[in-house]
Amino acid sequence: MAYKIPRSVLVVIYTPAGQVLLLERADPQGCASGVWQSVTGSLDHEDEPFADCAAREVREETALDVNAGGHTLTDWQLENTYDIWPHYLYRYAPGVTRNTERVFGLCIPRALEVQLSSEHVAQVWLPWQEAALQVRSA
Repeated sequence: MAYKIPRSVLVVIYTPAGQVLLLERADPQGCASGVWQSVTGSLDHEDEPFADCAAREVREETALDVNAGGHTLTDWQLENTYDIWPHYLYRYAPGVTRNTERVFGLCIPRALEVQLSSEHVAQVWLPWQEAALQVRSA
């Protein structure tokens, strides 16, 4: 089994009007439903640039193209380091307990329904203040 790399991206998808897209996780690990998040995902290989990972994860989880007309992907130059949830530790090499997450924003012209991957079961657009209250991460 190849272990996950403990470096990842978080991509906040939003509109100029301040609407933020949240995705509800479909977690086979038995997490409670109602876990809302932005697009997230780990690097595929050690030397994958964070921006490439962000574009890939957005495409995989929403079918949006970060390079489409009117879309702007921005590296917010922020990194969060956090403890990996205990029920996900098996995915990482022995002894790895923390992950560093690089934060990006993807501005799109308007809120729209996206094509969800199997990782998620629902989507919602909320004003950014409400969206911030719905997620668990910083």
